Amino acid sequence: MKSNEETEFLNYHHLRYFWTVAREGSLRRASEVLRVSQPSMCTQIKLLEANLGEALFRPSGRSLALTEFGQMVFGYAEEIFALGGEILRATQQAPGARALKLNVGIVDSFPKLMSCEILRPVFERQPPVKLTCHEGKLPDLAAQLSTHRLDVVLSDEPASPGVAGKVFNHLLGSSDVTFCAMPGFARRLTGRFPRNLHQLPALLPTQNCALRRDLEKWFRSHGIEPRVVAEFEDAALTKIVATGGQGYIVVPSVIVAEVAETYGFVALGRVKAVETAFYAITAERRFTHPAVIAMTNFRNAGKPRSSRRLSATRKPQEPA
Repeated sequence: MKSNEETEFLNYHHLRYFWTVAREGSLRRASEVLRVSQPSMCTQIKLLEANLGEALFRPSGRSLALTEFGQMVFGYAEEIFALGGEILRATQQAPGARALKLNVGIVDSFPKLMSCEILRPVFERQPPVKLTCHEGKLPDLAAQLSTHRLDVVLSDEPASPGVAGKVFNHLLGSSDVTFCAMPGFARRLTGRFPRNLHQLPALLPTQNCALRRDLEKWFRSHGIEPRVVAEFEDAALTKIVATGGQGYIVVPSVIVAEVAETYGFVALGRVKAVETAFYAITAERRFTHPAVIAMTNFRNAGKPRSSRRLSATRKPQEPA
């Protein structure tokens, strides 16, 4: 019977033989690449299968095909040897030339134009940073954060105590909101804001978004019943759909100028009673990653630069 140490040990030479055969599609081509005899490779792969407890290949005509288990192991092997290649490349560079990596998670509902504002310092940083962005739901991204697959998550709401692992919420700033629509839609409005929104088609965030819950309270307090024609978790998709004139949308006021310039929207009215917040969520109590520090420094300079160009659109009305 194997000891726990023997059972948990993974022979990476055996894994490389398997990985090469899977990539090349046959023992013959893999043996030529690695300059190892076919019988020797076959023996090593069988040892790997015995160690893992399942078959990795199945016969497929004159070649080999991966089993379902083999496909899963191949995915891990791809990551392992890709990282090994990165280690070799990094050690061959001078210390000052090694690119710093930053893996950022962005919640679907987080405004993409705001993401650009926050990430701008990363692109300007020297030495350069290799940035990788991932989108998803907050619980999934927080789980990747706790396992250090991500360095920081940008979210429009704080992570709750129930998420996997221990994470920390850092408030970067907040903004009130502005209702926007395409010019053709805006011209059809009658009366004053916000009553002119009553029973008009709306493109809103989904019910699980904090902004949607705050909007619902605001609608009720003003006796407004929006005709919700679509709900979105992805803030960018909301704007793209709205360019067809299907309804009005709600955006953070600090990016109204960018929204107007990028999509052609006009502001219908600004609501100071509803705010959306911007958080950087990390696995550490304090920012330690140099690129994260650079990324979050914009909060110390006041509002993002987009808010200083708010006059690029006509001044929106504000409810009494």
